[in-house]
Amino acid sequence: MNVKLTISEKLKDMRVERRLTLEELAKETGISRSTLGNYESNEYKDITHYSIIILAKYFGVSADYILGLTENRKEKNTPVEELHLDDDTIRLLKSGNINNRLLCEMVKHPDFQKFLADAEIYIDNIASMQINNLNAYVDAARQSIIEKYHPSENDPHMRLLEAAQISEDEYFKNRIHVDIDGIMADLKEAHISDTSSAQDINPLQEVKDSIKEAVDFEGSYQQKQIAFLCSQLGINYKSLTPEEFKVLMKAFSKSKKLKAPVRKRGRHNN
Repeated sequence: MNVKLTISEKLKDMRVERRLTLEELAKETGISRSTLGNYESNEYKDITHYSIIILAKYFGVSADYILGLTENRKEKNTPVEELHLDDDTIRLLKSGNINNRLLCEMVKHPDFQKFLADAEIYIDNIASMQINNLNAYVDAARQSIIEKYHPSENDPHMRLLEAAQISEDEYFKNRIHVDIDGIMADLKEAHISDTSSAQDINPLQEVKDSIKEAVDFEGSYQQKQIAFLCSQLGINYKSLTPEEFKVLMKAFSKSKKLKAPVRKRGRHNN
């Protein structure tokens, strides 16, 4: 996940949030569908002054937000004291050492307040007295049963009472763990299609496929080797022009890794 949203990401996010297609947005703004599509393309970097004004007004955000001069859509010049942040936190947020965008998404998650509530309960020992009272009640019941019935250590009822004892540390650490795991899973799912996210690629399988393609390739042994190297470099061997092929063969002929000199005759010289 990038630290900051690009212009393309911001425009697409705002459109998707309103559940609009490019065609629908084009009708709403008067900007053509193809132009809007270009604006949302990762490769497209230019956007007209006119379009910025139209889109900013339509989505109710500032032009500075679209241009990346601020990450705030509407909030402007909010006094620091209103955020109740201490100096160290402000310095950390401004340092660039953490991903503020990810932090913002975590804070906005519906379960983040529950996570903080559970953390506060645990850290401030808010539930300690209640948990101690419950454990004391269970222990008293257990002692009463032992004195009256003298059950064995493996008696199911006694084992149940032992299991009923609550460990505050284990209970709240587990709750906090569940809270944060859920938040992380949701954020991962939301960004699964991000261009900056790692792709689900198996490097070993890619090498195996490349070797198989090279073995099946019709040509000399040296040509098979070169076809394999081209595959690893992301070069389509079959699409090479005669001139490109000659240059490539000449370059690879200098390699000590090839088991035999590369002949001048080849696919384009037969």
